[in-house]
Amino acid sequence: MEIAIAVAVIFVGSFVQSSIGFGLAIIAAPLLFFIDPAYVPAPITISALTLSLANAAKHWHSISFEGLKFAIIGRVPGTISGGLLLLWIDQRALALWLGLSVLVAVGLSLANVVLKPTKAALFSAGFLSGFMGTSSSIGGPPMALVLQHQANDFIRANMAAFFVVSCLMSLTMLFSVDRFGWREIQLALPLMPATLTGYWVAMRSLHLISHQNLRRASLLLCMVAGSTAVASYWL
Repeated sequence: MEIAIAVAVIFVGSFVQSSIGFGLAIIAAPLLFFIDPAYVPAPITISALTLSLANAAKHWHSISFEGLKFAIIGRVPGTISGGLLLLWIDQRALALWLGLSVLVAVGLSLANVVLKPTKAALFSAGFLSGFMGTSSSIGGPPMALVLQHQANDFIRANMAAFFVVSCLMSLTMLFSVDRFGWREIQLALPLMPATLTGYWVAMRSLHLISHQNLRRASLLLCMVAGSTAVASYWL
């Protein structure tokens, strides 16, 4: 039963991320944490890597490696900082951090903030993405905020390419702090078909669903999941 729920959650998250550029971890992390804390962050990061590879291949020609390099440089110290956080944070505190990360992500998505993708902005977004992504698996919002006013295909392509590099960095760091091993791989394997199925369905149904309605529904789900995670800290 728990595996079925995890598979369903990953499917929804994969569908959303393939549609709007990010969202898998925001949706999946708080929910899967309650099923088994071991799902966060490594198994979800593996799913995100798988999905990002598929999306990057799909939108290859829209990727701007010149622009991404500053975000990737910033990602390095952020990844190290996020990995070190996991060395001393306990499960209850991780649930709180997870929930707050989701709520901050929702707030950033709703905020009417206009940021240009300058070198400094991309570096800062890369750092925050690395810190949040490695510690909680939720690394998309900072990059999404910087790129949000670009063309849809550009956003999907460059978010996917950034996530490929980011996930590899995070998994390397998680391995070094003993948070990524055989146990996490076993948890991740059943999620792979759901990840790719969510991508496949999204690619064939984007024209049927309003981007704005999908975004609203996703943000609502994220608010519920994040609030529940925060509330669990006090229960």
